[in-house]
Order: sequence, then structure tokens, then C-alpha cells
Amino acid sequence: MPKNIIGVFGAGNISDTDDEWQLALSVGRQLAQRGFVVLTGGLGGVMTAASRGAKEKNGITVGILPGTGKTTPANRYVDIAIYTGMGEARNAINTKSCKAAIAIGGEYGTLSEIALALKGNCPIILLNSWTIAPHGDVKRSEWYVATTPEEAVAMAVGAVAEAGG
Repeated sequence: MPKNIIGVFGAGNISDTDDEWQLALSVGRQLAQRGFVVLTGGLGGVMTAASRGAKEKNGITVGILPGTGKTTPANRYVDIAIYTGMGEARNAINTKSCKAAIAIGGEYGTLSEIALALKGNCPIILLNSWTIAPHGDVKRSEWYVATTPEEAVAMAVGAVAEAGG
């Protein structure tokens, strides 16, 4: 039976002294402990932290990279590197390849992943991430806001279970 994949999205330009790094590290660990494959954009920052956390717990990591192996090497914690040559358009692949996703912090690339997840009915959990609301009275059953890594992971795992994963 195939393993379920949960994505972790966030800024690539943070360091291990930033709060988002610690959040992503914890999320990666918890997802791996629960048997999920951790999918990221394969680069630095949140992507490295989540991948590292998963590897610390013997998890499997996938990185969907924007360039080629020569132009954008994956971070050292990525087990399976998928080079798309698509730049930021790879964000569509990120959101279509996971059963749920957790956005931690983030910049405009993360915002695009949040939007693509919502558009594609991929449950998205916002952890210290964008504060956004649709215009009008729109109910979003695939949109969650978490305040801790534990809560974010529980929401993502619950969303996967609801979807039959």
C-alpha cells in the first residue's frame, strides 16, 4: 500500500535561529513518526528544516525542485529529488502530490502554494503563516489555522483520514 504524503511549505530564506525553522523541524519529525512521507520544495529554510526533522525520525522525504540537478541541488535531507525545470510553476506539482499540506510562515511562493492547495481541494493548514480571508461568506472545509506544530500535524493527519487516506 502506498504511503500518504503531506507537504510542508514555507520560505527558503530562514535559518535555524528563526521560529519557523523550529516549527518546521518539529512538524517534519511528527509526520515521520506517524509514517507519512514529507514533501517539500527541496531547497533551504522551512524545506530543509522539515526534511531534516523527518530524517531524524527515519522518515522518507521528497523534494520537488524548481530547476535541474546542476542549477538547484536538493538540500541534503531529501531522499527523492524531482527536478522539474519549471521554476515556481512547480508549486502546482507540490500541491497536487500531497493529501494535505502545512504552510509555515512563508513569502509569496508559499502564498501561491496556499492558493493552489485551496483551488485544488488539498487541505491546507496555516501555522504562523498568511492571514487571508476570501471575500464574502465563503466556507472552506479544507482551510485550517493551527497554533502549534502538534495541532498542525493533527489537523493534517485528520484531513488525510477524512479523505480516506
